[in-house]
Amino acid sequence: MPESIFLPALRTEPEFSSLTRGLVIVILWSCSSRDAEQLETELRQYDLRTGGGFFLLEMPHNTGQIIKQCLTTLNYLFFFNRCPIFEPQNLTHVSEFLLMGLSDDPELQALLFGLFLSIYLVALLGNLLIILAVISDSHLHTPMYFFLSSLSLVDLGFITTTVPKMLVNIQTHSKSITYTGCLTQLSFFFLFGCSDNLLLAVMAYDRLVAICHPLHYLVIMKPRLCGLLVLVSFFSSFLDSQIHCLMVSQLTFCTNVEIPHFFCDAPQLLHLACSDTSTDNILIYFTGAIFGGIPVLGILYSYIQIVSSILRVPSSGERYKAFSTCGSHLSVVCLFYGTGLGVYLSSAVSSSPRKEAVASVMYSVVIPMLNPFIYSLRNKDIKNALWRIINRIASPQDLSYPFGS
Repeated sequence: MPESIFLPALRTEPEFSSLTRGLVIVILWSCSSRDAEQLETELRQYDLRTGGGFFLLEMPHNTGQIIKQCLTTLNYLFFFNRCPIFEPQNLTHVSEFLLMGLSDDPELQALLFGLFLSIYLVALLGNLLIILAVISDSHLHTPMYFFLSSLSLVDLGFITTTVPKMLVNIQTHSKSITYTGCLTQLSFFFLFGCSDNLLLAVMAYDRLVAICHPLHYLVIMKPRLCGLLVLVSFFSSFLDSQIHCLMVSQLTFCTNVEIPHFFCDAPQLLHLACSDTSTDNILIYFTGAIFGGIPVLGILYSYIQIVSSILRVPSSGERYKAFSTCGSHLSVVCLFYGTGLGVYLSSAVSSSPRKEAVASVMYSVVIPMLNPFIYSLRNKDIKNALWRIINRIASPQDLSYPFGS
């Protein structure tokens, strides 16, 4: 049933300001012909259609205030009938959002704080050790490990974008994040998320050259090309992040500023917007196809070539050795894109944004923590470099022998 509101005196009724969109029927009682003509004249410019003793009006966002200003001199009874398909929406300038997190249960907050603090510290330590090992050990000054250290740096930024704010909110019992802080978090999230995606494609190309063209590997993968590939990845990611940041900054938000997530995510912000988001949704799919689809196609092409090249090797031992050089990278690719696909499918099947937030923990928090372990446990060079670092820390007298046993 349509919702009805009786307003005996328009200028004293505060509820009128909430009627901001929808189909409104105005029926006049005790209205002189002169007043009716004045009303029709003043409202005709707002696409008013008249008929009999009532007016039909397709109301824009600010119509409530417009009509109120037009009718301050009139005093008679109105009947407003608002179509139920249009809900009232109060437009406002948003100064902050509320990150609802993963759970509203107070008893779980301490557990979540300890769990995510542990994950963050492990990710911080593991990725820093990978970077330190690659920098300090000259045996690791190769293209593969240069890309690996770049991936560790990106993973550090990726997890630091979301987890520290979540920990602060849990500790301070606050869910707020400023509008500027939300846009900043959104920008860095897409910057590091896209960089992760592009670097995985670059690493797949590196493995393609190493396995399919081993004799020309050092000729093709020159330091200048490696640096250029990383820079292009970062600049492309920066472009992607700024597109999303600019898109969200143009949105108009309502009084509901609760984000059912533990960080500011573009799809969740689009759901809160009062303005038309059809163009923004198209833009998200388009940028996703460019910055996400193209790297995935590059990874698939690289591994098709790698598998076909390995299958041509006659010795099973040589095939295993060749495949083991890209096993760690393949594991990370499967985890990253597998969890990302899982989040997409869960959001499509389930209508609960909270479940989608829990699923997104995998690719935004857990994978940056797991990457150092995946690469170090399956790589003897990394393990040897880490042991040398540990030995140097444990034995200060050996500091003068940086590559000693």
